[in-house]
Amino acid sequence: MHNSAKIQRRAVLQGVAGLALALPPLEAMGRGVTDNSPKRFCAIYTANGMSLPKTEHGIDQWSWFPAKEESGEFVFGESTLPLKAFREHLSFMGGLYHENGVKADPHTCSDMWLTGAPLHDSTRETYNTVGIDQVIAQHTKQYCRQPSLVLSIDAGVGFLSRTGTISYDLQGRPIPAENSPRRVFDRLFKVDQNSMKAQREKLRSKIKLVDAVLESSQKFNQQLGAADRRKMDQYLASLNEIESRLIASEKWIDIPLKKQDHSHLNLDVKKEDDPREYYRNMFDLISLAFDADITRSVAFMLNREDGMGISDTFPLKLGLSRTHHQLSHAGDKAGQLDFAKYDLFLSEQIAGFMRRLQQYKDLNGTLLDNTLVLYGSGASTTHWSKNLPTLVAGGANMGLKHGQYWRQGETRMANLYLSILRAMGIQADSFADSTGTLQNSIFSTA
Repeated sequence: MHNSAKIQRRAVLQGVAGLALALPPLEAMGRGVTDNSPKRFCAIYTANGMSLPKTEHGIDQWSWFPAKEESGEFVFGESTLPLKAFREHLSFMGGLYHENGVKADPHTCSDMWLTGAPLHDSTRETYNTVGIDQVIAQHTKQYCRQPSLVLSIDAGVGFLSRTGTISYDLQGRPIPAENSPRRVFDRLFKVDQNSMKAQREKLRSKIKLVDAVLESSQKFNQQLGAADRRKMDQYLASLNEIESRLIASEKWIDIPLKKQDHSHLNLDVKKEDDPREYYRNMFDLISLAFDADITRSVAFMLNREDGMGISDTFPLKLGLSRTHHQLSHAGDKAGQLDFAKYDLFLSEQIAGFMRRLQQYKDLNGTLLDNTLVLYGSGASTTHWSKNLPTLVAGGANMGLKHGQYWRQGETRMANLYLSILRAMGIQADSFADSTGTLQNSIFSTA
């Protein structure tokens, strides 16, 4: 048992190291190759649900989900109005829920948003399961420099039920997120032989230390309490993530990056600064990473649950009356209206991201045409685990037909995720507790 963690880590990385290098589709390869544009995925999470005002307050026009139709089309509410220009590129998805979310602590909704895992079951050996972003990364990493990009407002992993990441690896361990624009930029665009050599040496010393600790006692794992075992698992997951990135980068070191204009970036902006400026730069970095085909799988956690972290104060910085978590629990008209106005702010950020994806051109369409964007929350208003606010955008070249407010009663979120995998060209039989793909939906190829 004392070598199990090391063996597991090595086994996970063996598959990464054994992959053959696949070049990105270059025009010199001929039309038959370049016609197949990359398929990308970006998951964007906001905590605490969205504003779905009470009917008695008379502000239905501020509902995040469309509240009415005109001429057979849904009408954008005030809080999603910035997205109206992208009607033909997005759809609202109603009635979605995680079967296990209903049974779990509502504060774990961000932990399970991309996994659907039975977090309420304390008898399981592992707390979580793999997220859809990492399933996609496993299928796309051979084509790009970085398997995935995991971002969040507060970085790291946080802790159980107050997670700081929405991404979980193949063993269900949380993947540490990054939140510094400069560090993200350096990781994506400033990789050279010297820096990789220094990173490799630093990593080797850490791995050597961990392996020595693991080998020091056959009963090491049994001697640790549950909290310490989780910390060790998280540390090993962090080392795995770093080593996987280095292995991927080393294979591409002699292939030049696509030339891009980075002059619009403000890499010194911090999460404590203007929220608009911070989010703009993070979304610009994601767009540039997609444009240069550095990665094809991204997860970005905009906010944390239950008042955790700096993002809880963002509504106050924007001139609203209460913190994000307080607004999510507001039962009065003024509070629900301010909650909706914060949703409006977030819609502006998503619209800006979609606009940027539309500006970059692929060999076949735009980045938006070849990127499937998932935006939503793991809870409805006030920690309710049903009718999860969900929006799907982009993916026109993956067969998605947008401009809909789709709902078909209560539907498992895992069925949406299975449909996403199929649209990405990943022929999975199931995902989490899925019962099949979505039927009569925006997915024409699911």
